[in-house]
Amino acid sequence: MSLGYAVPRPKRGPTDEERFLKMPAEPTTAKGRETQRAVLDAARTIFARDGYVEARMIDIATEAGLSTGGLYRYFDNKTEVFAALIADIHEEFYSQSGHTRPILQTDPLAALTEANRGYMEYYYEHRHVMRVFIEAAAIDERFRVILRNMRDRHVKRFAAAYRAIGGADQVRGVSVEVAAEAMACMVEQCCYVWFAQEDDCNNSVSMVEAIKVTSEAWYATMFSGAHINQAKFAVPESAITLPPSPAVK
Repeated sequence: MSLGYAVPRPKRGPTDEERFLKMPAEPTTAKGRETQRAVLDAARTIFARDGYVEARMIDIATEAGLSTGGLYRYFDNKTEVFAALIADIHEEFYSQSGHTRPILQTDPLAALTEANRGYMEYYYEHRHVMRVFIEAAAIDERFRVILRNMRDRHVKRFAAAYRAIGGADQVRGVSVEVAAEAMACMVEQCCYVWFAQEDDCNNSVSMVEAIKVTSEAWYATMFSGAHINQAKFAVPESAITLPPSPAVK
């Protein structure tokens, strides 16, 4: 999930949204693009209010100030609307959690903290859409594949960076990928419970606390323990035990 070490970005192929869902064509006029953006803004409101199952095209049209026929000029159904809504989010999650100033090799906790900050702050900003995304993934395999592949991209990126700085192939008796996936799932579920379901959450967790506890769990799992003896990190020995948390503002 989080990085802190630059690895080559592969040439972009079709996104999961493009592969599994019919995506509407980009409008050719400025007016068309403005209207499509208004539709997506309206859709964000309606999906957040009604959920994926109950959301209706007529309500999206009304919220956008369009006739139903006008809406269908841009989208054939609500699945297309929602796919367009999450398309940018898919890419932004990957981008927001990948650009860190501290380098994973020399300051892993700070790198993990900054990367988790990017992910969690972006999740919070889009928490209502993410709540609906989880709902959609539960009933539509196409969205489920997109959600799984979002996680897989983070896991593969971290595993590549971890090995590139001399990390062992096994972490606590499992592959780096399995360990990283466990941590990615932790962050993902924490965001869902603390942010997307904040009204139903028993514990009030601040953003500072959320970033701190998840980053330290990542660090403790990947950068401390017996597997460190087999690693070839260029990390100061003092950094192998959990240091004081970097400031999170």
